[in-house]
Amino acid sequence: MSVQVVSAATAAKVPEVELKDLSPSEAELQLGLNTAAVGAMGPPAGGGDPEAPAPAAERPPAPGPGSGPAAALSPAAGKVPQASAMKRSDPHHHHQRHRDGGEALVSHDGTVTEAPRTVKKIQFADQKQEFNKRPTKIGRRSLSRSISQSSTDSYSSAASYTDSSDDETSPRDKQQKNSKGSSDFCVKNIKQAEFGRREIEIAEQEMPALMALRKRAQGEKPLAGAKIVGCTHITAQTAVLMETLGALGAQCRWAACNIYSTLNEVAAALAESGFPVFAWKGESEDDFWWCIDRCVNVEGWQPNMILDDGGDLTHWIYKKYPNMFKKIKGIVEESVTGVHRLYQLSKAGKLCVPAMNVNDSVTKQKFDNLYCCRESILDGLKRTTDMMFGGKQVVVCGYGEVGKGCCAALKAMGSIVYVTEIDPICALQACMDGFRLVKLNEVIRQVDIVITCTGNKNVVTREHLDRMKNSCIVCNMGHSNTEIDVASLRTPELTWERVRSQVDHVIWPDGKRIVLLAEGRLLNLSCSTVPTFVLSITATTQALALIELYNAPEGRYKQDVYLLPKKMDEYVASLHLPTFDAHLTELTDEQAKYLGLNKNGPFKPNYYRY
Repeated sequence: MSVQVVSAATAAKVPEVELKDLSPSEAELQLGLNTAAVGAMGPPAGGGDPEAPAPAAERPPAPGPGSGPAAALSPAAGKVPQASAMKRSDPHHHHQRHRDGGEALVSHDGTVTEAPRTVKKIQFADQKQEFNKRPTKIGRRSLSRSISQSSTDSYSSAASYTDSSDDETSPRDKQQKNSKGSSDFCVKNIKQAEFGRREIEIAEQEMPALMALRKRAQGEKPLAGAKIVGCTHITAQTAVLMETLGALGAQCRWAACNIYSTLNEVAAALAESGFPVFAWKGESEDDFWWCIDRCVNVEGWQPNMILDDGGDLTHWIYKKYPNMFKKIKGIVEESVTGVHRLYQLSKAGKLCVPAMNVNDSVTKQKFDNLYCCRESILDGLKRTTDMMFGGKQVVVCGYGEVGKGCCAALKAMGSIVYVTEIDPICALQACMDGFRLVKLNEVIRQVDIVITCTGNKNVVTREHLDRMKNSCIVCNMGHSNTEIDVASLRTPELTWERVRSQVDHVIWPDGKRIVLLAEGRLLNLSCSTVPTFVLSITATTQALALIELYNAPEGRYKQDVYLLPKKMDEYVASLHLPTFDAHLTELTDEQAKYLGLNKNGPFKPNYYRY
């Protein structure tokens, strides 16, 4: 038997091993919706291996056993250390793999012996470092750089995950056309349309009510002649709503209600389909209002319906184009913030068209606000911070439907949850649900996470922010960015560091830092996604509200704020029951007479609170 001798030079060429991170009947609902008007109801630090060997290409063959030269890796570099396969390069020995998986040495006389195994011990860069030691000022960005940091510079979350990182050109400066030659849109990259179309198709599968409405009413075209201008989050779910409105006969123009929530690929898909969409992820404040203006101010096109989320679109038209309200039939609003603005206008006598308060519909408040936030709060926090919830102390400001959803999710994960509340009824609910009711000042020094969901302003002030513990996470689940006083943090003595998309560290002079998510804007739609099925319920309610206001005979609705009839809420709910293979119980004639109800509903009065 002959044994082939391998040269030492050949033996030294060892590949490097890289460590990787491992229904009710249709006759019951006439789309004209001949229902009585409802009265207005007020209201990661990674460790480095200091002894990690240099890559093989940079290392001369070692004459004897032992590892290559040490390469200290700074923990601040944040890179995963690489481990190279260390093989002995000896003029008298070469390597073979032993059949049991170990190394074997073969000498010139053909003798095969097993090489001694070497065990490497993983070491941290600084094992003496205190775990809770506050960061020093070394290596920080300059104050002038951090103060001038805008939401659209190189540290911004302006790029969607499908964007090219080197494309810094503003969409406003691009000349883009869709396949039909139209340029009446402004999106990040029209070439992403194919990816967006796939997302929309996936969303359609989880939005059964909208698809059913599209199928049932498409022939009647109840929105024929409607010119709807919309300002909502532009996501795959919104795209299904927009395309449903289009199928029902409406013309739509759309802008985003949040500078961070737009999915660029979905906006591109809508633009490719012929919808004038003006939105991209990471808009500046100026971009935000420019996009809204491009939706409204277009020659030869006059909106006659408004679909708003937050009231910014309505506010802009009131401010810039008040004469447009002469042809607008109604406003549909879905957020707490926007509804609050509408009630203010109504009280001041400045509301000149009927408005539908979708936010306080049962199918919005009890589903979107509660169940959507119950799931998406954890998603948003996980994606941005990679945190573990068990044992963390959390304070949730506000125990409305959004607060209830957030508290339930955090409690289920093992967090210690405190609640702040101004309403004694909601406060009592929090207590009976097992949460401790506190004032924010009482717990601000000890909590690990602060979540606002009140719809109010200055809930978390600079004084609160100054008193927070090191590495406290601060975020907002309310629609508007007014709940956290972010403006007070943009001062010379504080340093801002963008650590990942929509995650900022705000650092105090003594080294204390807080983790601010989405610059105080809506966490779930800015930093994660939301459950499509729940949004189907809200979107269907919005579509029916638009149909109702658009087709209502003159005089049915005054210049006031209305709730949708309970019958319509029940219809929306019934459209979603087949998804669960759910079967409703029907009243007998005797039971219906006993309760004084119609067998087909509505089953609760309008004043009933679920």
